[in-house]
Amino acid sequence: MPKVLIADKLSPAAVAIFKERGLDFDNKPGMTKEELIACVDQYDGIAIRSATKLTKDVLAAAKKLKVVARAGIGVDNVDIPAATAAGVIVMNTPFGNSITTAEHAISLMLALARELPAANTSTQAGKWEKNRFMGVEITGKVLGLIGAGNIGSIVADRARGLKMRVIAYDPFLSPERAVELGVEKVELNDLLARADFITLHVPMTAETKNILSADAIAKTKKGVRIINCARGGLIDENALRAAIDNGHVAGAALDVFETEPAKENVLFGSDKVIATPHLGASTTEAQENVALQVAEQISDYLLTGAVTNALNMPSISAAEAKQVRPWIELAEKLGSFAGQLTGTSLTAVEILYEGTPSALNTRALTQAALAGLLTPILTGVNMVNAPVVAKDRGIKVSETRRDAEGIYEGFIKLVVTMTDAGGATSTRRVAGTVANGRPRLIQIKDIPMECEFAPHMFYIVNEDKPGFIGKLGTMLGDAGVNIANFTLGRSAPGQDAICLVEVDGAVPDKVIEAVAKLPVVKHAKALAF
Repeated sequence: MPKVLIADKLSPAAVAIFKERGLDFDNKPGMTKEELIACVDQYDGIAIRSATKLTKDVLAAAKKLKVVARAGIGVDNVDIPAATAAGVIVMNTPFGNSITTAEHAISLMLALARELPAANTSTQAGKWEKNRFMGVEITGKVLGLIGAGNIGSIVADRARGLKMRVIAYDPFLSPERAVELGVEKVELNDLLARADFITLHVPMTAETKNILSADAIAKTKKGVRIINCARGGLIDENALRAAIDNGHVAGAALDVFETEPAKENVLFGSDKVIATPHLGASTTEAQENVALQVAEQISDYLLTGAVTNALNMPSISAAEAKQVRPWIELAEKLGSFAGQLTGTSLTAVEILYEGTPSALNTRALTQAALAGLLTPILTGVNMVNAPVVAKDRGIKVSETRRDAEGIYEGFIKLVVTMTDAGGATSTRRVAGTVANGRPRLIQIKDIPMECEFAPHMFYIVNEDKPGFIGKLGTMLGDAGVNIANFTLGRSAPGQDAICLVEVDGAVPDKVIEAVAKLPVVKHAKALAF
């Protein structure tokens, strides 16, 4: 039974999910890095919040680990490249705290508009500075969203309810989705020039770091107010402080900072700045929701293979997992078939999905095919890291989808290209389908051949000459190798023929060598699945 480590505090209801689903688990929040490294090799899954740091060193010690799930959106505390290289799926829970974070952004915007924190401090100090705190209405004002994804779209909905006009900069926002949200899609410079309030809802990436740079802030409308409940580092904090001090920016409200915990910050000390300690997800409802989700996601993956909200793996629902699983198995076995016959010189992989599999999650199928292809050549390859390994080795991967055109409702075909030291190329071609829920070979080197995959198989390419089959059967019989199934195919009479023999055990090396030395034999190889 898979075993899970709960490394940060989760609610009792979330912990109960692991118990109800029959998973073994240890509830050990608050461990040091050294304690974590000492025990992490026991676990198939780890549930975390933000406290536990899954660094490269920790992941290297986690020999059995298959999945990590973060109760929350940000995964800054997980070394995702190291996890991917180790074949570990990294999940988050992006929707459990969306409403909470969006509401916090709206709250900060309203507080900023009316200078509520400073007015509260002044009033409780015994002052009555009614004329000092002259706020602004938000009705009719322009809200500029930088990012209109899950949280940004909720902010847009709430802002429109407050009678604001909403414009949005998001390269991934389609015109149709913008109409659905009731926002105007604009370019960044247009947003900066027009917005009375700007709120950020994008992840931290190389493209978004300091998206509000000194130059960008200089392009904003005088008197703009800026809210950030997304990630620290999206705003040049020094440039923002300078713009507040010179009066260009009327105020800022930030829940996130470039360095956290933010014990000191250039923005602190200004009564035009509202600062909260990363409270975006801090409501009772949100913390419970993400904890329950992370427990469900880990359990679903370890028990059913369902992948939800993964950052380095295509998502597969529990219902979809049942349908796609035999096709994933087929893709992996086709890749393994080609990989066992291929050296290290492979340079390209073309995958054709026809009929049924073309409508499935082909990204998952491609990752399975690559894992099967690379495993005979390299160690430590699985579905999670196979695309990265292929990219690092310069292997070009392409997919084609098309409707069913032949006798099969669906099939997958792999074409693997190899390039030798002299630049000459050759290909291996293999195709298969799923019949009665089981993977089947249907074609090798464009030669029709139908059989199931078996644990032990003997693959021979030979000239189509009389007497060969009898001689092969005698050689195997003399070596005590029992034939379970025998599949034959040929391109044309007298041309190349293929024998694929299912045997009850591994074919001895000396038998393989003897068969390979026969004059009509071009290739002989034992295969294992």
